Amino acid sequence: MKTWIVLCMTVLFPHLASAADIQATLQWSQRVELSPSVSGIVQIVNVEVGDMVKKNQVLLSLDSTAYQAKVAASQSEITRLNAEAEEATRELARVQELHDRSVTSTTELDQAKLQQVKNQSLLSEARARLQQNQKTLDDTSLRAPFDAVVVIRQAEPGLTVAAGLQPQMLLTLARSGEMIARIHLTPAQMNNLKISQTIIVSVGGINHSGKIKTLGMEPSKTKEGTVYPVEVLFPSKQILRAGTPAVVKLP
Repeated sequence: MKTWIVLCMTVLFPHLASAADIQATLQWSQRVELSPSVSGIVQIVNVEVGDMVKKNQVLLSLDSTAYQAKVAASQSEITRLNAEAEEATRELARVQELHDRSVTSTTELDQAKLQQVKNQSLLSEARARLQQNQKTLDDTSLRAPFDAVVVIRQAEPGLTVAAGLQPQMLLTLARSGEMIARIHLTPAQMNNLKISQTIIVSVGGINHSGKIKTLGMEPSKTKEGTVYPVEVLFPSKQILRAGTPAVVKLP
């Protein structure tokens, strides 16, 4: 009788008969550690662990007084050099006119041209310094590289940050809206799987439609034998945590 029931289920619902539930563990789909590329003192921290943040949102700011001063100095230098460049252009026009009337020599004209080129060069260099100083000023603020959740905060106002060869991690973010279910499969279980194949991931009884992201190439040895890591990427509107157990339903 039991055999007959199983045969009927296999005929009527073949997908149920071949399905296998594999225990999985959730991981972040993308995790980044953030640290400023400039030195300074932490002035404001705008986020707490668990906060959801949007791309380009300011998460943390260093004291930018010194960097603002450099930008202001560069702007003043450009104003001065602009005036000198304009004066050099007017002087060149005047000398050119006199040269055309054979009043001045070619040497004077060449000197006027050289002075104009020199002034334009100095102005270009000053503009480049302003751009660099403005970039440094912008770098005093840490911004979210993508929509994310804050998973670690190691910064408080007053903390001194020294940018160097070993960046000081202040905040850690994980991409929000998607997770990875990590499982381990035997070679036989992987035979019919392929990248981007649709797979169901169940978390807390809620099913999510995911896709296979990676099929591992290097084996691990377990009590059950040789297994390979497989990652299934799935979207989720829920706030899920890394390490949460899940179930991957193999076809």
